[in-house]
Amino acid sequence: MAVRIRMKKMGRKHRPFYRICAMEIRAPRDGRVLEQLGTYDPLVPETDARAILNKERIKYWLGVGAMPSDKVSVLIKKYGEAGTRLAEQQAALDRLAQQRRRPEPPQAMPRTTTPKKSEADAKSARRSDAEEIRAQATAAEDKE
Repeated sequence: MAVRIRMKKMGRKHRPFYRICAMEIRAPRDGRVLEQLGTYDPLVPETDARAILNKERIKYWLGVGAMPSDKVSVLIKKYGEAGTRLAEQQAALDRLAQQRRRPEPPQAMPRTTTPKKSEADAKSARRSDAEEIRAQATAAEDKE
């Protein structure tokens, strides 16, 4: 069985996304995969952050005779185990991570106005009035 490391197209129309996979040579482009080895997203704004590779598994597949496609061989040369742009890739990934972080929401200032009576307070006030009337009624009955 001859194995090739190549890209498998994913995503949707006008939004491509690729998985870098070890596949049999005779399998179709989006066909059966032996193992997924990384990803490539061409729409990421940072050029060096577009490819994410599993370096150990790529080294294994190259060791057992898998042949990379032209584009994948360029990515392995740049971002593989002994890549020429590993420092730039890490810096680009850090910049993207900082952009994705959400800023802390501002602290709410405490209100200085007096709170309005809630409905529960109004109901309890009505109940206490009713209890007073009942108490007066029972006191009047007791006097009689």
